[in-house]
Amino acid sequence: MANFLNLPTLDANFLAPTRTTVDVLGSSIDGGRNGAGEGLEIEMSGGGMLASTYEDCKIQEKQHFEYVNWLGARFNGGFRFLNVPIITDWFGPFPSVGKIPTPSVSGIPHSDTALFSDGSGYSQSTVWGEITQAAALNAGIIKMRVYGLARPLRWSDWFSIYHTGGKGWRAYRYWDVLSVTAGTNPVYTLAISPPLREAVAVGTRVEFARPRFAAKFKSGFTLPSVSEAFFVTQQTIQFSEAF
Repeated sequence: MANFLNLPTLDANFLAPTRTTVDVLGSSIDGGRNGAGEGLEIEMSGGGMLASTYEDCKIQEKQHFEYVNWLGARFNGGFRFLNVPIITDWFGPFPSVGKIPTPSVSGIPHSDTALFSDGSGYSQSTVWGEITQAAALNAGIIKMRVYGLARPLRWSDWFSIYHTGGKGWRAYRYWDVLSVTAGTNPVYTLAISPPLREAVAVGTRVEFARPRFAAKFKSGFTLPSVSEAFFVTQQTIQFSEAF
């Protein structure tokens, strides 16, 4: 049985891609044509599969080459998995600090104001949610209370849930806001895609800061070790959701 829990997480900041894409592929199948000759699409019950690409990661320091070599050694072949973050920092519902959207804050000290021995502190998401009504596997509608919003949930946002029952990190986005309660921490009823990969219980935490999903290298993709003149190169990495 595949293991999706306790996976390593791709270091998005370290790779510093110049462009990232994420999409849900295979959400429907061809249902034939009607009398007017138009195609009819039928939604897949599983809701498609996530795919993401990290384009033109700048590989220049020795540690970059080591890290990329490790990625290729461990994940070529697509049979080992990792968590891939979706970079939504700029357009997510996050508050701004110094006019910069801030999905999380770091350097938080202990209660006695002391930091860890290396000078670092705790980190904390600025926006997060919790499920307020249990939902079953493949549910397409969920209810969640959201904390810390800098703006309402409106068109669409990515978020992720860590499914402890076996599916690990999975990412979702809503395509319709069905209802919302008034108040500082509103409860949203959201239509989501893809549908839930695993049932969720009341109180399950929902992450908006760097949502992520269990992934593998896309079929047919491998990550080679590359050296170029002046020891600077750019490499693109392709991922698809792991099942």
